[in-house]
Amino acid sequence: MGLTIGIDVGGTKVLAGVVDADGTVIAQARRDTPADDVGRTRELIVDVIRELSAAHPVDAVGIGAAGWIDAQRSTVLYAPNLAWRHEPLRDSVAADIDLPVVVENDANAAAWAEFRFGAGQGTDSLVLLTVGTGIGGGIVLAGNLVRGEHGIAAEFGHTLAVADGHPCGCGARGCLEQYTSGTALVRYARAAVRDGGTGPAAELLALVGGDVDKIDGPTVTRAARDGDPTARAAFAEIGRWLGYGMADAVQILDPAVIVVGGGVSEAGELLLDPARRAYADRLTQRGKLPVAEIRQARLGNLAGLVGAADLARRP
Repeated sequence: MGLTIGIDVGGTKVLAGVVDADGTVIAQARRDTPADDVGRTRELIVDVIRELSAAHPVDAVGIGAAGWIDAQRSTVLYAPNLAWRHEPLRDSVAADIDLPVVVENDANAAAWAEFRFGAGQGTDSLVLLTVGTGIGGGIVLAGNLVRGEHGIAAEFGHTLAVADGHPCGCGARGCLEQYTSGTALVRYARAAVRDGGTGPAAELLALVGGDVDKIDGPTVTRAARDGDPTARAAFAEIGRWLGYGMADAVQILDPAVIVVGGGVSEAGELLLDPARRAYADRLTQRGKLPVAEIRQARLGNLAGLVGAADLARRP
């Protein structure tokens, strides 16, 4: 199979690209996502496919969607940030284009992309954890993407971290993503500034004009890079919980590599250093046995579309 189109559909954007067999993106198109309008979202997906396929000879389309996808890679069972509920996305898109279509969970697609073309190259197994607004995940074992019996495996963000802890958008309490995510980072930073318990936050407050409610993820990252103690403490806290989550994944799956991606991971060692330390502490009992190496993702925000495009070659 030659060129394929990969599409990453999230709560704010539809990002599409034409991808070759080596994972190189040779053309892109983007639209804003009308998250509450199922019909319009489908129309925009079809629109970007038509735009890209008119300019390039493509053989198939892979759609990475932020939600639970059934095992047949056809229906979006539930999408927390979109209006899809049991949406037959594959068939509804395929009805308007003359190309084969597959649908995949966006984190699964990103995991596959990192395995094939990114931080997982040279291994036959990895776990991807995407640290963004929440926590996404993907698993590749023995060269195969693990979807689970019902297509919704690798929801690491909704494993239990703290019994009766912070409420989660999924309806449960104490989920891991409430302790290690962009949302958690902001919550820790704001609380620390209000409490005044983790040292001075002059840089952080200066960036938001003294208005604690304006503290967001990019602000915390910038302040932490400039040495602000409170911002750094917030990263240390989410890094600690990330390390615990990675250790649990290793205990269960024993992959060769754990790849950390997502927007928050762009902070680099601010996140990864405390995560590595917590990871090592939790795996002390492993002694001298090998454990998964931790690597930062390489493909950035293109991972989802690259992975979806490559998975379209594997119906």
